[in-house]
Amino acid sequence: MTSRRRFLATSATLTLLAPFTRLAVAAPNPDARFVLVILRGGLDGLAAVPAYAEPQYAALRGPLALARPGEEGGVLDLDGTFGLHPALANVHALYKAKQALVLHATASPYRERSHFDAQNVLENGGATPNATVDGWLNRALATLAGDAPQAVALADTVPLVLRGELAVTSWAPSRLPESDDDTLARVRRLYEAADPALAASLSSALAAREIAGDAGDANMGARGGQAVAPLASAAARFLASPDGPRVAVLDVGGWDTHANQGGAQGALALRLRALDAGLEMLKSELGANWQSTSVLVVTEFGRTVAANGTRGTDHGTAGCAFLVGGAVAGGRVIADWPGLATRDLHEGRDLRATTDLRALLKGVLHERFGVAEAALARTVFPASDAIAPIEGLSA
Repeated sequence: MTSRRRFLATSATLTLLAPFTRLAVAAPNPDARFVLVILRGGLDGLAAVPAYAEPQYAALRGPLALARPGEEGGVLDLDGTFGLHPALANVHALYKAKQALVLHATASPYRERSHFDAQNVLENGGATPNATVDGWLNRALATLAGDAPQAVALADTVPLVLRGELAVTSWAPSRLPESDDDTLARVRRLYEAADPALAASLSSALAAREIAGDAGDANMGARGGQAVAPLASAAARFLASPDGPRVAVLDVGGWDTHANQGGAQGALALRLRALDAGLEMLKSELGANWQSTSVLVVTEFGRTVAANGTRGTDHGTAGCAFLVGGAVAGGRVIADWPGLATRDLHEGRDLRATTDLRALLKGVLHERFGVAEAALARTVFPASDAIAPIEGLSA
């Protein structure tokens, strides 16, 4: 049997996480654009980024195992050790163009299996559920004071990660029939006469609708990754607007795959394909602005290594995260790989977390927006001095 040490030694392009030196001071970049995509429900990291060269992979995954590169329905090779699900063809192209990297065997500090609590920890930036009442992204931008970029939430409600003292805007496509311009003009005049605060809110909403254009006409009732495309299109319009926001958060549900998850084809493959198409749409519609953009895709936890009795996966621990964009120093898989042998699994069932997701978040915030090291360790991610930021993420 191949040992974990030998497995890692034969992975030529696997990037191991080493001790990090103190961060250099970074100045805020006024052209930097950042998109956070939250996949709610728990993306199966071993499906999205299978460790196909791991000796135990195929046996443990059973009916969910993907074929090796070059075979029918096989994974898209990354580095001879890891690959991408075949539905992620656009992400694979970005990886080859050195505009995408993968962080594997990663998780927030949360180690239980509640969606609600795991999402709360992912967004609050602390170590426990309800550790803070605001979100790490809002706190990070607030530390920049007058240099803070505008932020927009592409969601029905502003997600926790963007809530806090810094004012943000939100937009979601309406599911109701569009009001005609004459009706809106009358409502605006009524608000202006009766309530200036309401008038200001209406003006802000109408400005957001003007920027988003017809992105709201797409089917927002679709589940899972199918809802990414209209949000991505709207995000691109906001970020490309000369006076628009530079930070966007996309909130996408439907990633809980307890039953009939599928392999190269099936329910999860459809979601991944739609996510892949959404990321490609974001790149296409941003145009030249793509070169200054970083897109971070995260989820609240991974899923069990083995399939359950209904050919799905249950709530797990470690998974993967993606960082893509023209501003990303990609073409790498970053992982301190724990192995899939039974003794290496968390509680005998999950991929074990070896990298705190906050290390990636810190690295992105410092390099793209110049958030100070002290602020990252104590304000943005409270009591996280021991979590060193990952460096060298930006091109």
